[in-house]
Amino acid sequence: MKKQKQQGTKTNAMRILDQQGISYSTAHYDYDESDLSGNHAAAFLGLSEDEIFKTLVTRNAANELFVFVVPVSGELDLKKAAAASGQKKLEMVHVKELVGLTGYMRGGCTPIGMKKEFPTYVDETAMLFDRIYLSAGKRGEQLIMNADDLIRVVHGEYADLAK
Repeated sequence: MKKQKQQGTKTNAMRILDQQGISYSTAHYDYDESDLSGNHAAAFLGLSEDEIFKTLVTRNAANELFVFVVPVSGELDLKKAAAASGQKKLEMVHVKELVGLTGYMRGGCTPIGMKKEFPTYVDETAMLFDRIYLSAGKRGEQLIMNADDLIRVVHGEYADLAK
């Protein structure tokens, strides 16, 4: 079931970027409830899966959350993620918990403007592009921005994260 994207409404992530004077643009696409993958967004927008990034949320044994931004072309390597964040072990947060923990739903999760600021790590391949694409905070909408600006706004750091 395809959903038509409503254009013109600013997301919380966009408002935060505006407040901080960070340059970005947006791309809209029709999303499909049966396929919320970044691969679908890449195909619809005619982009390489290496330049569209997904936001993944993990937790450690103490129930602390960590956010990782990786290309949709790969997957998060939990061992690399644990090493980058100084943790012994991390596990993925269940999709049913995502909205309650971050304020964002699957297919629309962005590291910008979560309910709390969590330690955030961006895969180092983001540095290869002048601009990267990532969710704008709702399904069917992508932010297009410089990766260094993303690092700055989420107080994150680059790391080797993807498999």
